[in-house]
Amino acid sequence: MNKTLSLLIKAIARDAAICGSYKSYSSAALYVHWPYCKRRCTYCNFNKYIQKSVNHERMKQCLIKEAQTLLQLSGVEKITSVFFGGGTPSLAQPETIKSFLESISKHISPHSQTEISMEVNPTSIEMDSLREFKAAGVNRVSIGVQTLNTEALHILGRDHSVQESLKCLEMAKSLFPSHVSLDLIYGWPGQSLDMWLAELKEILQICDHHISLYQLTIERGTQLFKSIQENKLKLPDSDVTEDMYLQAVELLDQNGFERYEVSNFAKEHCYSYHNLAYWTGVDYIGVGPGAHGRFIPRDKGQREARIQTLEPDNWMWEVENYSHATRKCIPLTMQDQLEELLSVGLRTKSGVTHFAWSKICPKRSIKDLLLHNQKVQFYIHKGLLVLDNRGLKPSSEGMNIIDSILPDLLIAFQDANNTVIYNEK
Repeated sequence: MNKTLSLLIKAIARDAAICGSYKSYSSAALYVHWPYCKRRCTYCNFNKYIQKSVNHERMKQCLIKEAQTLLQLSGVEKITSVFFGGGTPSLAQPETIKSFLESISKHISPHSQTEISMEVNPTSIEMDSLREFKAAGVNRVSIGVQTLNTEALHILGRDHSVQESLKCLEMAKSLFPSHVSLDLIYGWPGQSLDMWLAELKEILQICDHHISLYQLTIERGTQLFKSIQENKLKLPDSDVTEDMYLQAVELLDQNGFERYEVSNFAKEHCYSYHNLAYWTGVDYIGVGPGAHGRFIPRDKGQREARIQTLEPDNWMWEVENYSHATRKCIPLTMQDQLEELLSVGLRTKSGVTHFAWSKICPKRSIKDLLLHNQKVQFYIHKGLLVLDNRGLKPSSEGMNIIDSILPDLLIAFQDANNTVIYNEK
């Protein structure tokens, strides 16, 4: 792990100021969900809604009200990052973003220091608002380019053109230098390895300092799922998509991009602070329809998984009448939290640190619960996992196949945890 990434993770942990296993964090990341889109992409099963008219004022007031309520409920004093996701948050009015950030300003440092990100679709309408979003307080954007192939944009149901993507990227780079991320999808129907590498090389000529790569996943119930089931479209074989990923990792590395998480690559240490907070087990608060959160309510001693009401009209009604619209609160046991930490942490270059583990489980270390398992020993012996004085992390080779390693690790942890519980009875 490079020194900059190590220091950044330490800073996130320090900001969290955790005092014991079930004490509340004094800081958290904040996710804000804007549920509306102009159209639904053929592969998308996210919580999003297509509406001809949106009551922007009502939505703004409800987002502000729910955020204030959940911040008070959590006891969080400092917001370390804000992420506006969706849906399509760049369809929100800049005034909504400005008012929202002003309403939580006492919890955040000046905008130049606190990462405030927004997902952006590269359409002409949304491009026109980029400057206003910057004035509202946004200082980082993630652009949903997805592909520079016109046919693929049509297959994926995207509502922008290749030229719009290029224009949006140039505009974003001028407004948010070194703070522009691109989302790319690979493995779409009809794509070959050569097509993918040619596209990625083109992207590398024009991109900024952050790239996220996602293999296309086919979700049941989507339009693309139906097309594939009916044999109208055919996905690349799994060995081809594996080569797409591995060769992309190599190409990005050659161009100065560090893989700091399985799907995320940064140049010159321009990491996503918000995502690092998720991956290192820091509390986060979810605001908006269908948003998810993980935090310890100030009147309780146990971390909870919280899910907000999905449908926007129902969500707004609940916020207006009850100050927030939390539909589910699920208490997380120590085992739940450690399993989550392993699942997300081991997808990162830094892995799971002893510090992060000890704040959840101070009595037993990673070594105590995992090192005696034969499969874990095998992965360490083969150089796929590394256990050192910082924690447990994947090697570069291990990161390539971490999705096949994680199930074995989780089973090893569950077996060890059950043995400990049995012996302590």
